[in-house]
Amino acid sequence: MGCGGCRIRFNLWKVLSKASVCFTMVLIFTYFFYCLTGFCDSTPRALFKQQAPHRGYDISDDRRRMLEDLRPSPRFPLDARSVRNGTAAAPRAQQVDAEGQRSKNESTQSSGIPVSNTFGSKRFPQAIIIGVKKGGTRALLEFLRIHPDVRAFGAEPHFFDRFYDKGLEWYRNLMPRTLDGQITMEKTPSYFVTKEAPSRVCTMNCQTKLIVVVRDPVTRAVSDYTQTLSKNPGLPSFQSLALKNATTGLIDTSWSAVRIGLYAKHLESWLQYFPLSQFLFVSGERLVSDPAGEMGRVQDFLGLKRVISDKHFYFNQTKGFPCLKKPEGSSRPRCLGKSKGRPHPDIHSEVLQRLRDFYRPFNHRFYQLSGQDFGWD
Repeated sequence: MGCGGCRIRFNLWKVLSKASVCFTMVLIFTYFFYCLTGFCDSTPRALFKQQAPHRGYDISDDRRRMLEDLRPSPRFPLDARSVRNGTAAAPRAQQVDAEGQRSKNESTQSSGIPVSNTFGSKRFPQAIIIGVKKGGTRALLEFLRIHPDVRAFGAEPHFFDRFYDKGLEWYRNLMPRTLDGQITMEKTPSYFVTKEAPSRVCTMNCQTKLIVVVRDPVTRAVSDYTQTLSKNPGLPSFQSLALKNATTGLIDTSWSAVRIGLYAKHLESWLQYFPLSQFLFVSGERLVSDPAGEMGRVQDFLGLKRVISDKHFYFNQTKGFPCLKKPEGSSRPRCLGKSKGRPHPDIHSEVLQRLRDFYRPFNHRFYQLSGQDFGWD
């Protein structure tokens, strides 16, 4: 009886021992299974695919795929020196070096968004062409855009004379993106004659460089009238607009075409906020007769390497002013539009002489203020 009880206890112990061994083996198997699963999930996806190309469906695939779809496209650094050395793309496109260009193509394919829109940053203009109307501002801006270190807003934003209430952030967002070492520019000729413009520009940045393209005020007034006449054929004659009274010959300074030519008066307003060293006065006449020479002065003023030279220009006999030679990849040269170079109407020489006499003291004062004699007399 006692021996039978011993045998029962002994058999029960053997059963329990076997059960514990089985349970331990299950635990070990489960541990290794999860370890292996974790290892597979942490393995790089491309490597894992090579090792097990025919693996069955796993929900972790969907999770990784979703994360990859949400991950932003990589951005690639640019070397601004390649832009300054002239190895970049055309000025109107965002310049990138060779590696950046390849990266742009790859990222465009993956995300569908051109990377050129994300390179650089929008900055306030470091230089502004502030005047004058019909002096050659459009030609100057187009010539400057040849330079790889210049990025310019193409249209005239008129922020400091018409849209100032929209705020400086609105203005900054108009500007093109620039890389380090590039200059942001814009041109609005009416700034020069707008009373509030000097203080407003200074509020933005009193270190802004200012470029004024000036031209013989008599010729400029005739050109201004010609432009207006092309839009309004019923316009009164130049003489009736320029003179208050044909008998006395008094000049009507309330007419904008005449008032703009009072360069000294307008410059005095700007000199209240900016030192003369921050101005460059470009001769509209020399911009026609010697565009490369004037552009050399402009590049020096802006602290740019002299890239724009004689090789970029040819004189268009039909239009009567220089055009840019055919750029690489283009079928024709770049000339300003039909609105430039219009033939002037015939104006009586006596009216023109009265205007010259009227402007003479203002011209001399402008020569004194600017430190340049433009030889209009």
